[in-house]
Amino acid sequence: MKNKAVLFSLACATALCANTIKSIEYKNLNKISPKIVNETLGFKAGDKLDNEKLNNAIKKFYDFGYFDDIVVFNNNGNVELVFNEKPSIAKVEIKGYKTREDEIEIMKDFMKVKKGVMYTKQRLEEGKKVILDLLESEGYINSVVEIDTEKLNENSVKVTYNVNKGDEIIIKKANYYGSDKLDGDDFEDVTANNEKEFASWWFGQNSGEVKVDELKFDSRRINELYFENGYLDAQVKKPYLNIDFASNQANLDFFITEGQKYTTNDIKIYVDSTIVDPKYLQENLDLIVGNTFNIKKLRADQDFIKTQVANQGYAFAQVKFDIKENTKDATVDVVFNVIPGNKVYINDVKISGNTRTLDRVIRRNVYLAPGDLYNATDLKDSISKLRRTRSFDDVKIEEKRVSEDKIDLLVKVVETSTGSLIVGGGYGSYDKLMINASVSDSSIFGSGIGVGVNADLSATRSKFSFNVKNPAINDSEYNGEFEIHNSDDEITRDTYDLDKNSLGFSVSVGKEVVRDMYVGLRYRLDTIEEDYQYDDTFKNNNPKYYQDAEYITSSITPYLNFDNTDDFYVPREGYKMSSSLEFAGVGGDSEYLKSTTSFKYFHSIEDMTELDWIFRFKTQMKVLADLGQLNPGDSLYMGGVRSLRGYKSYAFGPNNDEGIKETPYKRLWTNSLELNFPLSDSAKMRWGVFYDYGMTGVDDFTDVKRSSTGALLEWISPVGPLQLIFAQPLDDEEGDETSSFEFSLGASF
Repeated sequence: MKNKAVLFSLACATALCANTIKSIEYKNLNKISPKIVNETLGFKAGDKLDNEKLNNAIKKFYDFGYFDDIVVFNNNGNVELVFNEKPSIAKVEIKGYKTREDEIEIMKDFMKVKKGVMYTKQRLEEGKKVILDLLESEGYINSVVEIDTEKLNENSVKVTYNVNKGDEIIIKKANYYGSDKLDGDDFEDVTANNEKEFASWWFGQNSGEVKVDELKFDSRRINELYFENGYLDAQVKKPYLNIDFASNQANLDFFITEGQKYTTNDIKIYVDSTIVDPKYLQENLDLIVGNTFNIKKLRADQDFIKTQVANQGYAFAQVKFDIKENTKDATVDVVFNVIPGNKVYINDVKISGNTRTLDRVIRRNVYLAPGDLYNATDLKDSISKLRRTRSFDDVKIEEKRVSEDKIDLLVKVVETSTGSLIVGGGYGSYDKLMINASVSDSSIFGSGIGVGVNADLSATRSKFSFNVKNPAINDSEYNGEFEIHNSDDEITRDTYDLDKNSLGFSVSVGKEVVRDMYVGLRYRLDTIEEDYQYDDTFKNNNPKYYQDAEYITSSITPYLNFDNTDDFYVPREGYKMSSSLEFAGVGGDSEYLKSTTSFKYFHSIEDMTELDWIFRFKTQMKVLADLGQLNPGDSLYMGGVRSLRGYKSYAFGPNNDEGIKETPYKRLWTNSLELNFPLSDSAKMRWGVFYDYGMTGVDDFTDVKRSSTGALLEWISPVGPLQLIFAQPLDDEEGDETSSFEFSLGASF
């Protein structure tokens, strides 16, 4: 068609080349502007119609890729160019491959076939090749992809890729020829392609599926593993995959030359001692003289040295290392050479991406300001602190060099919803109809101030609370929180009825004393009224039964909190530690001392697994001391999502079912181990497995010892974090109140 149009135009131009152009008109032109067409055409009204110019112009038009055909007409010097434009792709579907919408959209980007682009057969075929390559990389052979095109109108088409996955190749046997010091179990921890294991469907077992695109990296991974174990002369050749197409099974062969193991003999660091003390660097290296050399530790030491130098303002410092091998003694000397460059200062901090959050709220969480000396740790900690505000889905700080000694920091944030409205309900045999609702905003009007109102209503209970939290009063290092609450419970037991009313408030003030560490003081005042109605009248005056009471709990609590985690909802690195000591007896009736200490640890094991897996550990200890009066509500209890999953809340503690006074529990220690995995990044969903262990008692931690295991589903929903917990008690005893399913809204690990 193109050649035909060119020939037609040439013939037309040849016959009319002597004519003077009176006017030029374009028809069916939508893809490019008339201005660009005029510039491309190269002549205008009043010019002579030139054969060569017209030919070149038409070729340029075709080079745009927008046209199927171009026809030129001349009516006595009035030139008309009629364009037949190619249709656009209005819709793309991929059937039979991938189900998640986010994965399909990423595929379309790779294929370069998506809504709005120009339709061409070549483009569709290139997209088909991308799909086939992806299938092959995932271990599928003989796959078939068919393309269907449906014309929607003159200017648009719908494209459908129908994918028929081929046969999947399974690795029956993986051979590591030449390996002696390390074996297959070591390699399986680092390679993507491994032989199929027994019960391959079970969590953690190798499925044996071939990942073709990873084969070229597996030999490097094995080589790296040898380097980490001191075998610097190790060589691993590109693997050979021998496929039996009759059974769709394969043998995977690696050919390895191990060499000898090297020991670290000496480490030297050449650095200006006025910048960083070389002795300090030496003392904090991961590599240790006399131990096996490890390339991974070497790189970690390189990053450590660079960070320490960059913390002194040398943002563009270079740390180079040299490895000197002594093959005779099987030792290694390591030399680090530091090239600091110039000191760098912050020129400006520029913020983008925030449409709701105030600039000052972001700036107060960035530890670097214009005029400050550059500091690498300050930069990293700023990102983590911004993530902990709960205001952002993503935070990045880019460095833009503006001169030899100045840089701009570009703070780029992606905001998330900070407000939530939760309305829920249910029906229980005891509470009957239950309704709960809450309205909260962790950064109202983008100010960083959190406000929340909560209500729980049922046939037996009503509870209301209101709280305000300011993490930085007047953008200072001081924070404050105020909370007021009221509850009314009507409790019915076999032998008595209890009407319990509580009204109180708490107020606290804290200060950041060092980075990520806060100290503060909290005051709490609660007025509690308890009205008991027993079936037997004599119990109203029997001292072994609870009696009507009205008492006040007035307490002060000094506390210490530390949090350097890298995210609020899904931390992957860092610690959370807190310790408090509540003293009740500042007026009021309750007199006790309660110590609470907790520790949480988060660590990403992506370096080991190349997957977004997170290890979590939590421990909490509480000790209660009687200083004169302990009331029923002062006891410690164990059980529920916050302490011991698999058992109901308050499962272990004083049992008040009969109204008989029981000694409060004064010791509690709980622990949780969890391994957490991604489920859907786009939906913010994860899942995990856990093991919980707890102990509690009156005066001894070991009076009650219980444990449980299970799995959970996490969803960072628009209304807050939601957990669905499926638990199984491991050592429950008769009479224990167990719970195989629970959910938690608003609380994370």
